[in-house]
Amino acid sequence: MTSTWTDFRRARRRSRQAWALLAAAGLTLLAALGWFFTAGQFALGEPQADGPTEAPVLAPGWMKPVPPVRPVPGGSAVEVLATLPVKGRAPGNNYERSAFGQAWLDVDRNGCDTRNDILRRDLAGASFTEGSRCRIGAGSFREPYTGRSIEFRRGAESSKAVQIDHVVALGDAWQKGAQQLTAVQRQHLANDPLNLIAADGQANQDKGASDAASWLPPNKAFRCHYVARQISVKAAYGLWVTAAEKDAMKRVLDACPGQPAVVPR
Repeated sequence: MTSTWTDFRRARRRSRQAWALLAAAGLTLLAALGWFFTAGQFALGEPQADGPTEAPVLAPGWMKPVPPVRPVPGGSAVEVLATLPVKGRAPGNNYERSAFGQAWLDVDRNGCDTRNDILRRDLAGASFTEGSRCRIGAGSFREPYTGRSIEFRRGAESSKAVQIDHVVALGDAWQKGAQQLTAVQRQHLANDPLNLIAADGQANQDKGASDAASWLPPNKAFRCHYVARQISVKAAYGLWVTAAEKDAMKRVLDACPGQPAVVPR
């Protein structure tokens, strides 16, 4: 009888231990899921206010708009996203940067190349190099992708700390409709201020040619504007999205359903 009671108590103890381990594993899984949806790449809910929430498009007085293929529709980014075609990627092994024209053309014909136009637009206290009315030599800004404060100084090594990012990467655009554009339309896409943001060099390198399904700005406060801007560029140039990309964009916009499309003005 004693042996039977002892075995029973041991069995109960092992059962409690097993349940405790299962409960701990469940809590760990819940914690991991909680991180993924609150702090991970596709966080739901309100974005964290880590830095800027938007970036400029045009600078009144000296920056001219670049003619797109079609005007960006008004309304919310969610509404415009619903109008974009959903397709798979076209082959990208024939992509060359030269298909979008020489880098940093003066497409708006204001006398300055696009890179310097964007630096002048985005940097606070931007100053020209001596003897130039175009070349930006220095400035500072609260960088939108990371939320960090960055000082720009022109130089062989220092200039790369601030790069000009194509919001819709040209390699991505090439696989999602840009091959059907004319050479002039591709030049406009590559130099349109709507599609350009001064960004942290390392963040720009990390992004590469990624779409919203595989890269989003670390600064969560900027993601709604970033995705709305990608949608607006794709609408303006007749580009499409993949199913995974559209799902990723919708997840971001779930936190900001009223986010407007970005209309240059």
